[in-house]
Amino acid sequence: MYKRELDLPVKRSFFLFGPRQTGKSTLLRHLYAADQSYYYDLLITSEYLRFKATPSLFREEVISRPAGIRWVIIDEIQKIPMLLNEVHSLMAECPELVFIMTGSSARKLKSDEVNLLGGRALTYHLHPLTIRELLESTSLSTLLRFGALPPVVTAEPQMKVKILQSYVNTYLQEEIEREAQLKRMDSFIHFLRLAAYENGHTLNFSNIGREVGVSPKTVQSYFELLQHTLIGFFLYPYLKSQRKRLSKHPKFYFFDTGVVGALQQRLTVELMPKTPDYGEAFEHFVLLEIMRLNDYRNKEFRFSYFRTENGVEVDLVIETPGNTLIAIEIKSTDHVTNQHVRGLRSFHEEFPHAKLYCVATVPRPIRRGTVQIYPWRQMLDLLETL
Repeated sequence: MYKRELDLPVKRSFFLFGPRQTGKSTLLRHLYAADQSYYYDLLITSEYLRFKATPSLFREEVISRPAGIRWVIIDEIQKIPMLLNEVHSLMAECPELVFIMTGSSARKLKSDEVNLLGGRALTYHLHPLTIRELLESTSLSTLLRFGALPPVVTAEPQMKVKILQSYVNTYLQEEIEREAQLKRMDSFIHFLRLAAYENGHTLNFSNIGREVGVSPKTVQSYFELLQHTLIGFFLYPYLKSQRKRLSKHPKFYFFDTGVVGALQQRLTVELMPKTPDYGEAFEHFVLLEIMRLNDYRNKEFRFSYFRTENGVEVDLVIETPGNTLIAIEIKSTDHVTNQHVRGLRSFHEEFPHAKLYCVATVPRPIRRGTVQIYPWRQMLDLLETL
């Protein structure tokens, strides 16, 4: 098992969210001793059915627990949100117990009727494996092509494709359909494939809707469904006004590069350096690494992207809690030219106090005027110190 960067408490109740197969169950079984835990897996049909029919059974079993039980773990809590009422009551009645609830979707938990325990439980997220967790055991080209889901990373090369294909065909299509009760699954599947090709691009809901055959509002709801099921996230353009920022066209990124490759049906094709596909995968990978670092280190960075009226872009803008403004351009090249940093210079004209970085596959840092060019690994180290 890989040593995960996420530091979980042993004496405080918490939620642990993350997409399927990121290793939530494996991590919890490793950290919390089986002989001191009650473990409920709501993906097991018999477990799900008995608590769905009678949620109070959960309370009765916990109250009747043997001595020595310290942790009560509920896997995939979004399957039966009503259990959170029982948890809330038990937290007051049994303060010595720690309740741990995992979820691969926040959609049903966002309902006004769901009891989120009134702040009595902390919230954590588990992501696919980071480069630090992998400790050089996987090459960059393999990560760009197949991503970093634990079962994919540990699989034999010929099985990586099969696992990812199964993931997108079984989970992304069937599981999301069951959860959201979509009326037109054919439209959603068409959308899902198209969304993978739009990964990291500025979204136009109207154009996507015309191609899928649904309204722009439906397209937006599909993207929001992916966000709520933790399959991806929006990145909004950088503007001084937060309200205006949310009104502009966002980008959308999937949570894993391998999942994008599976949806695009290009896993069997090797990613070649100096090609557009490789460049997009590298940008996606570095951006995901930065966001996972932010989450695990609790940096409280705010992320956006920058785009001028004439289409010049900066891949990532970071605002730190200390009001430091950082603009980052991500390029899969070992020879950064002035053309590569054109967006950074445009950003600097409007925001001269910003720090400018180009993250690339260069072997050593280089300073070029106001732009600092960094190897991508060293950029991650730098951000960790902020």
